[in-house]
Amino acid sequence: MTAAQSDSPIGKWKTFDDKTGRVKSIVQIKEENGELTGKVLEVLESPAGPHPLCRPCEGERKDQPVEGMTILWGAKKNGASWEEGEILDPENGKIYHVTLTLLDSGQKLEVHGYVGISAIGRSQIWQRQEERSSNQ
Repeated sequence: MTAAQSDSPIGKWKTFDDKTGRVKSIVQIKEENGELTGKVLEVLESPAGPHPLCRPCEGERKDQPVEGMTILWGAKKNGASWEEGEILDPENGKIYHVTLTLLDSGQKLEVHGYVGISAIGRSQIWQRQEERSSNQ
């Protein structure tokens, strides 16, 4: 891992099922114009089966494939965190405010989604996916 990775959430992250603890998806976070965006690269496990659609979503995301969908947008760096962004939960179609905080020397990312005030919400821990070298 590079020094830049240890202080930036840019990269690929494994998300986990809250109930089973199993890897649920791979999300790639990028920075565009000073704001973070996150796109689902791959869904590994879903109650809707392989290649799920965002059935509960509204608007342009309704019934669209979750793979390839941008689920995180607008987060801006504020000290040690990224704030003022939003995150979509494709399982229920709801959009939440989000704060992102790196943990464990950049190996983990606390993703805190909330409605209203930050104290009322829930957090998930995502793990950085190690990049494979091109000579493997």
